[in-house]
Amino acid sequence: MKTSFLSLATILALTALPAAAQEATEPVTPEVAYIFNTLLFLIGGFLVMWMAAGFAMLEAGLVRSKNVTTQLFKNIAAFSIAGLMYWIVGYNLMYPGDGWTVPGVIGQLFVPKTVDGVASAVVGDGYSSGSDFFFQLMFCATTASIVSGTLAERVKLWAFVIFTVVLTGLIYPIEASWQWGGGWLSEMGFGDFAGSTLVHATGGFAALAGALVLGARHGKYRADGRMQPMPGSNLALATLGTFILWLGWFGFNGASQLAIGTVNDAADVSRIFVNTNMAASAGAVAAMVTTQLYFGKVDLTMVLNGALAGLVSITAEPLTPSIFAAVLIGGVGGVIAVLVVPLLDRLKIDDVVGAIPVHLVAGVWGTLVVPATNPDKSYLTQIIGIAAIGAFVFLTSLILWMVLKATMGIRVDAESEITGLDISEMGMEAYPDFIQAK
Repeated sequence: MKTSFLSLATILALTALPAAAQEATEPVTPEVAYIFNTLLFLIGGFLVMWMAAGFAMLEAGLVRSKNVTTQLFKNIAAFSIAGLMYWIVGYNLMYPGDGWTVPGVIGQLFVPKTVDGVASAVVGDGYSSGSDFFFQLMFCATTASIVSGTLAERVKLWAFVIFTVVLTGLIYPIEASWQWGGGWLSEMGFGDFAGSTLVHATGGFAALAGALVLGARHGKYRADGRMQPMPGSNLALATLGTFILWLGWFGFNGASQLAIGTVNDAADVSRIFVNTNMAASAGAVAAMVTTQLYFGKVDLTMVLNGALAGLVSITAEPLTPSIFAAVLIGGVGGVIAVLVVPLLDRLKIDDVVGAIPVHLVAGVWGTLVVPATNPDKSYLTQIIGIAAIGAFVFLTSLILWMVLKATMGIRVDAESEITGLDISEMGMEAYPDFIQAK
C-alpha cells in the first residue's frame, strides 16, 4: 500500500505545474485591484451560497418521501443559523481581533465584528471587509449542511438545531482558525487551499459522531446481518442537486485564490476552475466504472457521489496540479465514494446520503495528497493537521451529541420514524397528493 501511494505521488509530482508560471506584468492600481478582489469574493460567495440549494435538493432526493419536508427544513435552518452564529461568535474566533485571545488557538468570544463597505484600507487589505465576511460565512454554512444528510430520517429537529448552533458558532471557527486565521497549523505549513479537511472532513467527522450516537434507521440492518436498501424518493432532484453543487464549487475553489487583481491571479483562478471541473468529471467516471465492476450495474446515486468526492478531493489543492494530476486525484475520490459505503454498512454505520465517504474520507485523501503536486508542503505536516482537526471535531461533536441524547434526546420514537418525520416533526408532507385518504 505504501509503495502504491508513493508511486502515485511520484506521478502526480511529475505532472504538477508551477503556480506562478506566468511572467509578472505591470500591476493595476490598488483601487482597481480592490474592486476586482471584492467582486471575486462576492461572486464566489453567492456561488457557494447556491450550494445550499444543491445540498437541499440532493438530500430531498435521497431520503424517502415521508421525510422530504423535514430534510428541506433542516437545510434552510442550518444555513440561517450559520449566518447568525458566524456573525455573533464565529468570525472573531476564526479571525482574532484586538480583544482577548489565546494566540493561534482561539479568538474573541461574543464580540461581533464590524463589517462595513468603507474602502479605508485599500492598500492594506485589498478587498472590502463585507465581501470577506460574506465569503467566509458560506464555508461555515456548508459544514453544517454536510451533517444533515447523514443523520436524516431519525434525528429530532431541535437536537439537530442545537448541534448546528454549536458547530457553526464554535467548533468550525476554532479549527478553521488554526489554518485560515493564522493559527498553529498555518505556522507549521499545513496546506488546505479551500477546505478539503477544514470544511468537508470537519462536516464528515461531526456527522460520523452523530451517526454513532444516533444509531441506524429502523430496519436498515437486519438481525441476520443483511442490509435493507432504502431507496431515495426522487433521483431527478438528487441529480439536480449534484449539478448545483458542481456549479457552486467553482466559487468554492476559485474564489479561494482570494485575489484577481493581477494577470497572474486571473490565470490561477482559471486553472483552479479547470482542475476543479476535471476532478469532478474523473470522480463521476471512476464511480461509474467501479460500480459496474463491483455491483454488476451502474449505480446513479454513487456516480453522483463520485462527482462530489472528486470535487472534495481536489479542494485541498486545486491550483498546482496539472490537468492529468487533477484527474488522478478526483478519480481516486470517486473510487472512495463507492468502496467506503459497503465498509460503513459492515460496521452498521447508517449514512443516508453517503456524506461520510464523500466529505470525510475523500476530504482526508485530498488533503493527504497535497505534497504530491505542491513541493512546499510535507506529508508529515498534512498528517498532523488532519489528525488534529479530526480529533478535535470528532471528540467535541461526540460529547455534544451524547449530552443532547442524555438531556433532550436526539432520536424520534419508532412509531414516528415509521410514519415519517414529515408528520411527526413537521405536521406537513412534501407530496400530500400521493397519500391515500384514510
